[in-house]
Amino acid sequence: MPPHADPRAYPALYRITALTGRTPDPRAALEQMLDELISTFGADAGSIALLNPAAGRLETEVQRGMPATEVQLGLKLGHGVTGWCVLNNRSLLVTDVATEPRYIAVRPTARCEMAAPMRDGDLVIGVIDLESDRVAGFSTEDLALLDELAVAAAHVVLQLWRARHLEARSRQLEALLTTGQSLVSKLETQELFSALTRDARRMMQARVCALYLHDTEENLLQCVAFDAPEDAPSPVPMGDLPVHSCLAGSAVQTKRQIDFPDIQTPGFDGLSDLPPDRSLRSALFTPLLYGGEVLGVLAIFTERVHRFDDGEKRACASLAGLGTVALQNARLYARAFQSEEMLRKNEQLTTLGLLAAEIAHEIRNPLTVLKLLIGGLGLDFPANDPRNTDLRVINEKLDQLESIVLRVLNFAKAPAALHSRWSLADIVSDTLVLMRPKLAQSHIQLRYEPPAQTLVVDAHKGQIQQVLLNLIFNSTEAMSKGGKLAIVVGQEMRGNAPYAMIDVIDSGTGIPPQLGERVFDSFLSGRPGGTGLGLSIAKRILVSHHGDISLVSTGPTGTTMRISLPLAKS
Repeated sequence: MPPHADPRAYPALYRITALTGRTPDPRAALEQMLDELISTFGADAGSIALLNPAAGRLETEVQRGMPATEVQLGLKLGHGVTGWCVLNNRSLLVTDVATEPRYIAVRPTARCEMAAPMRDGDLVIGVIDLESDRVAGFSTEDLALLDELAVAAAHVVLQLWRARHLEARSRQLEALLTTGQSLVSKLETQELFSALTRDARRMMQARVCALYLHDTEENLLQCVAFDAPEDAPSPVPMGDLPVHSCLAGSAVQTKRQIDFPDIQTPGFDGLSDLPPDRSLRSALFTPLLYGGEVLGVLAIFTERVHRFDDGEKRACASLAGLGTVALQNARLYARAFQSEEMLRKNEQLTTLGLLAAEIAHEIRNPLTVLKLLIGGLGLDFPANDPRNTDLRVINEKLDQLESIVLRVLNFAKAPAALHSRWSLADIVSDTLVLMRPKLAQSHIQLRYEPPAQTLVVDAHKGQIQQVLLNLIFNSTEAMSKGGKLAIVVGQEMRGNAPYAMIDVIDSGTGIPPQLGERVFDSFLSGRPGGTGLGLSIAKRILVSHHGDISLVSTGPTGTTMRISLPLAKS
């Protein structure tokens, strides 16, 4: 038969192909296709089944005229007339089903059946099946036209699928971009968990999303956040869940995404994290991986049986990756603030130690004078004079005081063994790692210019970092409403000796003129709560390193402080 010789072809082809522009929903298009085909061929019943490649079976999507309880779901390839058509990629007409051994009865009144694969070249995506209650109810001409219409139907379904996939990918990409920008700003962990589950549920258009954290030591999972509709009844179990006995544990053990098409089937009974909400059907579990370690699992639950495609899995994996980075960022931020608090305590201890050393040094001089004066008095009392005992006790106590003073002075000195050679750029970089969260919180823009060549100094790293931290803390105090901070490292010659220079430049309010000349004096402070010892301690540290610290410039537009250290001899 020449193409389109059948007068029914043009109207049917037009109405089927027009579905591409009329409806964006593939299932709705299948419903209308089946109605058109039943009308065109005068069929008494029909169905359209799509191929599930992963399961290797046909799954009925729409049907007409067949008992709902007897619609065959999950027909294996090669079984029945439709299974044979898909397996062989050929159409088939059975004029009398009573004589066809491949026929599987669904309707007792059926007498004639024809089926055609929905194909695009060699790709078969499903099958159209029509039944008549009359023997020879369909002809070979009907089969030829059905075969042609099945190809057109396949093209329509594929186009709608592709359009829907593109729309879903666009939505997911937009959600990922928005979520990524949102997550990196979450520095409080519970706020981060809530944002991650909320955005994941919206992106995947799921019913429920949950986040489980993994306790590697106890090998337990704990739900720390979930997002669900307000009417959802306790969507997921809370508390500690053993990894070996829960659904999410499979993602921990394999370190891969795991999806389950239907978690309400009997095989899932007894699992500790099986949702009590019986409306949840399909589930996708994505591990949050960092350095080969599973930090947690992101769980997606749908309220209908759903096959997660590769695009959805990639999108969810990308979101989990963003969540992992944000979680690590929040943890590092918390550690940085803990480190900052420890540094402040260390600064207080250093201040106390140096203050004690300063007091001990001032006591030592008059103590020495007292010892000399007593020794020079030439006191010589008779043997039985009680004043001999008093003189002995006085000398013992003077020696004891001198011993205490010496111990304090020796304790305050940095052991020479702690001095070693360091790259100045490494010292500055490590210090800035500690300060970046503080600067970000204070809305201060940091600019760091490392030296063009490696500058090596012989120094006590902790003390040099203490000096830098003190200067940066002072700068943040001077920029209470935000500003700019620059750290510039360079070198210069002083006579024949090369020195490294570190300039700390801020855009703060500057040092008051009356304090400028005495800024390195002890107990001099220009801000409430200040001890006035920070810069004086910094001065002593640098002098002990044969370096110095100086005020280069200050004013309403900012302050520049300069640290100088001799470069290590090669």
